Amino acid sequence: MRNPCRDARSRRQYLAALGGIGATALAGCRGESGTQTEPPDPTPTTTTAAGPTRALDRYDVSLSHERSQLSDTDWTAPTTSPTDTPLATEPLIEDLEIPWDLSFAADGTLFLTERVGRVLSFVDGSVRTVTEPAAVIDAESSDDGWWVTGGEGGTLGVAAHPTYPDPPVVYVYYTTMTDDDERVNRVVAMDVSAEDPAATESVLVDNIPGSKIHNGGRLTFGPENYLWITTGDAGDGELSADTDSLGGKVLRVTPAGDPAPGNPDLGGDPRVFTYGHRNPQGLAWLPDGTLVASEHGPTGRDELNRLEAGGYYGWPDTRKHAEYLDADPEVRRPLANTGNTGGWAPSGSLFYTGDAVPSLRNRLLTGGLNGQTLLVTTLTPAGADLPPGADAEVYDADWTDDAYTATTHSLLANEIGRIRHVEQGPDGGLYLVTSNRDGRAGDGFPREHDDVLARVSPAE
Repeated sequence: MRNPCRDARSRRQYLAALGGIGATALAGCRGESGTQTEPPDPTPTTTTAAGPTRALDRYDVSLSHERSQLSDTDWTAPTTSPTDTPLATEPLIEDLEIPWDLSFAADGTLFLTERVGRVLSFVDGSVRTVTEPAAVIDAESSDDGWWVTGGEGGTLGVAAHPTYPDPPVVYVYYTTMTDDDERVNRVVAMDVSAEDPAATESVLVDNIPGSKIHNGGRLTFGPENYLWITTGDAGDGELSADTDSLGGKVLRVTPAGDPAPGNPDLGGDPRVFTYGHRNPQGLAWLPDGTLVASEHGPTGRDELNRLEAGGYYGWPDTRKHAEYLDADPEVRRPLANTGNTGGWAPSGSLFYTGDAVPSLRNRLLTGGLNGQTLLVTTLTPAGADLPPGADAEVYDADWTDDAYTATTHSLLANEIGRIRHVEQGPDGGLYLVTSNRDGRAGDGFPREHDDVLARVSPAE
């Protein structure tokens, strides 16, 4: 039996002391039964004889695609070690059921997904279930781990429309079954102000290859207000190199689901931005607009890649270090590749620009599932000084992308468990979710109140 949440008031006092969004929007917990606080009365959605109007029929979701943030070409990579400042984590929500993604809306509302089939919101001290799409694959959490029967799919990525709540549209990536009993992944838009958001689904991208493994799943809006989607190869590496397939790709579409203007012409599906990926699960932008993806490899060989339009990233033919040296020139080299070690199993990524954790500013942060760490990567341009490497891995070999030298440090090792995603709040705070109840946690996990949403701060 799951235990009830700890005293919520102590967390509110902690957050109030930190100020900003924590004192108002991030203070709540899940109870033993998973019961949510009652949501406010929803805004009724327009209905027809056939039912609620689809989200994209009701709202104009188009946006300006000029950069939503100024490009900072003068940002500086840190030269200090991120391990110099110990970190602390404070649970904000406990007893979550295998959370996967986080998305802060413009008004401070936090949306998060649970793989077992739920989208939650967290605002003004209340946690509530926003929707439970009926089409998501059937699965349930268990002591043996939900992944055993449900695979790696489920309700995965979530992204609020950049001007939410006007319109009140949220995008969700989930795994479903076809009439032929095959798994596929789907990206939908929902009107979350409706009484039944799932009934307002507009399908943006359908029939993304799915399987019990390698479903990709990250959704995020980039600095030009296009929606970015990572997809896995569904266990079939040949799909990754096929530009007609949506498997093993990074996609870029408009908020209405159309191919983004300026996408590369690869002779295949016009939504494809890059290809040759195995199972990418993280996307993050440097201040100058450089896009970096994190990707799961086979038996280690996890990667960080600098993405360029039309780039081919080598899977399934290229993954070993030596293979990059002998590969066709069109194959893009990774910023980092762990080799045949245990690897990181890297998931959601963020380039942190906040002030709440100064030691992590201007570094790439990635959730580490294997090793149960927060992976901190300093990306240093050629010719600049590197951070200390005594407790780090430095990737500057001849098989790496020479645009940056990647120096990786591991923080929070085995302190909070498997980290699935990290996100920056509107207050500049740093937040993460764990994935300790998916059946793959190491010794000591899951703990009594896993899984959790937690805030990261410098230890006192």
